[in-house]
Amino acid sequence: MTTGMLSPRSPRRQGSHSLDRGPSDEQQFETLNAGHVLYLVLDSNQPNPLFRSPVKSPLYVLDIGTGPGTWAIDVADQFPAATVYGVDLSPPPSTWVPPNCFLQVDDVLEEWTWREEFDLIHMRLMLGAFTDTEWASVYKKCFDHLRSGGYIEQIELDVRVMSDDGSLAPDSLLAGWGQTFLDCARRAGRPLDTQLTMKAKIEAAGFVDVQEHLYKCPIGAWPKDPLLKDAGRINLNHWSSGLEGWAMFLLTRWGAPEPWTADEARVYVARVRDELKKRRLHIWHYTRRVWGRKP
Repeated sequence: MTTGMLSPRSPRRQGSHSLDRGPSDEQQFETLNAGHVLYLVLDSNQPNPLFRSPVKSPLYVLDIGTGPGTWAIDVADQFPAATVYGVDLSPPPSTWVPPNCFLQVDDVLEEWTWREEFDLIHMRLMLGAFTDTEWASVYKKCFDHLRSGGYIEQIELDVRVMSDDGSLAPDSLLAGWGQTFLDCARRAGRPLDTQLTMKAKIEAAGFVDVQEHLYKCPIGAWPKDPLLKDAGRINLNHWSSGLEGWAMFLLTRWGAPEPWTADEARVYVARVRDELKKRRLHIWHYTRRVWGRKP
């Protein structure tokens, strides 16, 4: 769950400058790559686990907030005739990319300089990256730079942790984690409820045939279903490696309800990480995937 404001690298992976100097790039990219693998596993029964948009032979693809570039690289490998751009504010760690993949440092809130009309524009785990006004601008730019019939696709998660069987106590740190961060982000002016609002905003930008898929993502290897057990194991690593990066900026700047010291935030993270590892907890969170077509 390394995302936008919650990124271990910065409070906005794409579209802002780094305000968080805590975790290392290695830790950040480990978290991002775990998230990439998680969604490949969850959609492993789909014709193409990289995206659900009905794009068969794309020529131009853009990945906003590409992080280490893993998704863009995989798409470029799958479609060697396509030109794939991955954009982020920080340079990616990849030392090798396919010849048809270009990882670039740029800010999507600035003027877009790509001349191509894209077949697919992809975003993932960008909650907290933009204000509501900035999100409207990003969606409009996506609409304007897609060809007619091209698709936008976005995946975002819900920061609230839940359980169906009562194994997560209402007064536990994990049970309160999500609301704490929703409150902090609201004070920061960058709401974290993107997964609830993005479908309506994508439709408002002019996209049609907008569809969505809601996942229940387990945290930990507790499910009996083999696919979900595998996903839960990956997701536990995703959360564990990303906790500090998600917490430090919001808690020390915006607090809950007052700003915390760095030491207080680190102690909190350590306690939450310990709770995550409790095998008796059957916990999960929602993730939502939305895709829509430019007429």
